Amino acid sequence: MKKCLGLFVFLLSIVSCNTSKEELPKTSSTIAIDADDTKDSIIYKAAHVVPTKNQYEALKNEYIAFIHFGPNTFTRMEWGNGMEDPKIFDLKNLDTDQWCKAMKDAQMKMVVITVKHHDGFVLWQSRYTKHGIMSSGFKDGKGDVLKELSASCQKYGLKLGVYLSPADLYQIENKEGLYGNLSKYTDREIPRKVEGRPFKNKTTFTFNVDDYNEYFLNQLFELLTEYGPIHEVWFDGAHPKRKGGQKYNYIAWKKLISTLAPEAVIFGKQDIRWCGNEAGGTRDTEWNIIPYENNPHEMNSFADITGKDIGSREKLYDANFLHYQQAETNTSIREGWFYRDEDKQKVRSADDVFDMYERSVGGNSTFLLNIPPNREGKFSPEDVRVLEEVGERIKETYSTNLFADASGAEDALDNNTTTYELLNSDKKEIIIETKNNVTINRIILQEAIDKYSERVEKHAVDAWVNNAWKEIVSATNIGYKRILRFPEVTSNKFRVRVLESRLSPAISIISAHYYKTRPPQLSITRNLDGLVSFQPKKDDFGWKPHGEDVSKNINSGIEIRYTTDGSTPTKTSQIYKEPFLVYSGEVKALAFSKDEKGSVASKEIGILKKKWKVLNEDSWTSTHVGEFAIDENPTTFWMSDEKGKSHFIEIDLGKEETLKAFGYTPQTKNSNGMIEQGVIKVSNNGKSWKTFENFEFGNLINDPTPRTHYFKKPMKTRFVRIESKTIAGSKKQASIAELNFFK
Repeated sequence: MKKCLGLFVFLLSIVSCNTSKEELPKTSSTIAIDADDTKDSIIYKAAHVVPTKNQYEALKNEYIAFIHFGPNTFTRMEWGNGMEDPKIFDLKNLDTDQWCKAMKDAQMKMVVITVKHHDGFVLWQSRYTKHGIMSSGFKDGKGDVLKELSASCQKYGLKLGVYLSPADLYQIENKEGLYGNLSKYTDREIPRKVEGRPFKNKTTFTFNVDDYNEYFLNQLFELLTEYGPIHEVWFDGAHPKRKGGQKYNYIAWKKLISTLAPEAVIFGKQDIRWCGNEAGGTRDTEWNIIPYENNPHEMNSFADITGKDIGSREKLYDANFLHYQQAETNTSIREGWFYRDEDKQKVRSADDVFDMYERSVGGNSTFLLNIPPNREGKFSPEDVRVLEEVGERIKETYSTNLFADASGAEDALDNNTTTYELLNSDKKEIIIETKNNVTINRIILQEAIDKYSERVEKHAVDAWVNNAWKEIVSATNIGYKRILRFPEVTSNKFRVRVLESRLSPAISIISAHYYKTRPPQLSITRNLDGLVSFQPKKDDFGWKPHGEDVSKNINSGIEIRYTTDGSTPTKTSQIYKEPFLVYSGEVKALAFSKDEKGSVASKEIGILKKKWKVLNEDSWTSTHVGEFAIDENPTTFWMSDEKGKSHFIEIDLGKEETLKAFGYTPQTKNSNGMIEQGVIKVSNNGKSWKTFENFEFGNLINDPTPRTHYFKKPMKTRFVRIESKTIAGSKKQASIAELNFFK
C-alpha cells in the first residue's frame, strides 16, 4: 500500500504547475498527506483533489427539493415518538404530479423524499415492517407514496432521492423492536426472502451484521431496486437514546448502495456534507476540499462540520487526508420540516428563497429546499406561489447571458463546462469585450473542478468606466460556481482577476446577467414605547438583492403600505410615514414601486412591554441580566449561570391579560442556553406559582429562529414564570433573547 501511495505521490510531483490542456494533471477525490509533506506540497496536493463523477453530476443539480411527509403531518409534531397508531396517517388524496410540476416550475432538478423519518413509519410497501402506510387507511393499506412520486418524477423529468432515517423510534420503543436488542453479529443474506413477495433484482449480499442493520439493509434493498434510478441517499446524524449501544454499520450500507445505485451520492457521509445549519446560512468561503484525520472511505461515521473556516490553507496543513466533499445547504420553505397549518406556520417569501438560491448555488454548494405536503396530499397554494415566482426569477435572470457574443477568452465564454482557460502565467486575468455596452449586476464564474480542482482563493472583477478600470466586486474562492452580485454597471469591457490561487486555475465559465431589482422585503420592529417601524430586511446572511445595502435607496421611488388587522396591504392601505403605536396584533407591510410590489412582511406583535418588570430569576451572568429578555432588542439576552438543573425568570406584565400564546426568541451569539423544553407557570401574587402548561421547541441549535407556543386554552394572568426543563445540546445555562406574549 505504501509503495502504491509513493508511486502516486511521485506521479503528482512530475506534473508541472504550467500544465497545458493536453497534459491533464493526475487527480483523485482523496489524497493522503505524508509525514514529510511540506506546507507547499500539501497545497500542491490540494490543487489536485477533484470530485468523483457522481459528485460532479450532483453539483450540476444545483437546486433540489426535500419532502417531509408522514404521521407528523397529521399530529403537527416535528418529531414523532414512534408509538403513533399508523391510522393517524389519515391521507385521503395524494397528488405527486402537483408536487413535481411545482418543483419543475421552480427550476429544481431533483427531489429527496423522507420515506422514513425518526418515528419509523414507512411510506412504501415494505416487506419488513407493518409500521407504515400498509397499516393506514390510505387506499385501504395498498397505497405507496414513493411509487407515485417515482412515476411523477419520470413524467416531469426530475431525479429522485430517498431519505431513510437511520434512527427508528418505533424499533426502539416497540417491545419486539430490533434497534438495540443486543443481537449478535452474524452473517446475514440481504435481501431476506419473504414468501409471496420475490424481488425482480436477483442481486444478493452477505453482511456480518446485527438485527437492526439487517433490517435497515433489507429496506435499502427495496428502495434501491423497486422505484427506478435513485440519485441520492440521504442520511442524517440522528441517533436518539442509543438503546443497547446500537451502532450503524455504514460500511455495509455503502457497499449495498454503490452496487445497487451506482449513480447515487450519499449525503451525510463521504460524498456530501451538511452545511452546518438549517436556516439557509452560507459561508462566504465554502471550500469543498476538506481536511480529514482518517481515510474518509474507511470511516463508519462522519461528524457534522459546522465551523466557519473548514478548508483554508491553515486547516489543510493539519490534515492526514484531503478529500472532496461538497456542501448541501438545507432549509425549509415553512417554519419546521413538516406541515402544521396555513395560518400560524409562516412561509418564506420569494425574496428569501431567491436570495438563498443565489448564495448557496452561487457559493459552491447545492441548495436543498424542503416543501412539506399538507394533509390533503398537496403543496399548499402559498408554497406553490413562492416556488413559481422563484423559478420565474431564475429564468428571467439567468437564461440570458449578456456575454454571449463577447470576445477575449473563448473557452471560458462558450457556456461549455468541458472547455476552459488555464491561467498559467504570472498575470492571471481574463479581459472580456462586448460589441456594445451591456448593463449587468450579476456575473457567474466556474472553475473546471473536474479536471483542475478548486484553485482560486481570491478574485475580483473590474469594469472599464470613464477610461479606467474600476473594481466592481471581489470575493474569495470560486469552485463549482460563484455568483457575484453587485450594483448595476454599464460597460463594454470587463476584467476578471485571480488575486490568489493554489497553482494555475482553470476557468470554464464566465457569464453576465441582469437581475431586475424588486422593491425590498421589509422587516418589522417595535421599541419599548410600542412604536412600530419598517426597515429593509437584513439578516445574518446579508440579504442584498442587488449587491448593495437596500436601506440606502429605500426612499427612491418606494412607498410602504401597511395594515394592522392581519389583512394583506394594497395600494390603498395606510401609507407609512413615521413609526406608529401598536399595543398588540398582526402587522403586515408591503413596499411598492411604480409597477412592482415586494414580498409581504408580517409580524404578530405581542402585548406592550413598557410596564413589564422582572420580578425574579434564578441567576444571571454579569453581562446578561433579566431585563435583556424583555427590552425589545433581540441582540441582547438574559442568561443564567450554571447553578442547578432548572432555571427560571418571573415577569410582572403590569396588569392582568388574557393571552393565547407566548413567543421565545433564542439568542444567536452561540448555541448556549436554548430552552428546548420548559414549563409556563402563573401566579395571583407573583410569589406562589402553579403550572399552566408545558412547552417544547425542537431543532433550536440548527435553526435558532423565534418560536411561538400556542396555549390549549386562554391564559388569564398578570404574573408569568418561564422555567426550563431541558436545554438544547445538554447545556447547563438558560437564555432568552426576547420574550413575548400574545393576546
